[in-house]
Amino acid sequence: MTGLLFGALGMANAAAARPEPEAMTFGVLGPVGLVAVVFGVLGMAAGVLRQRKKARAAAEQAEAAPVEPPALTPTRSPH
Repeated sequence: MTGLLFGALGMANAAAARPEPEAMTFGVLGPVGLVAVVFGVLGMAAGVLRQRKKARAAAEQAEAAPVEPPALTPTRSPH
């Protein structure tokens, strides 16, 4: 009796493990992966724009700052 029970369970598990021919497979890039790639590309584009804006602001600030001549520093003469 127990052999019949375990044999039936083993056959049920084997049937559940087989892929269905009608099942849709997405391969490597499924809908979740596609959304992740889109978010990644958008994040990289936002990062590039942010860095450009930051560099432009730093350049404008450098232009606006008055240029001071270098301060003279005392030097020792070798004599």
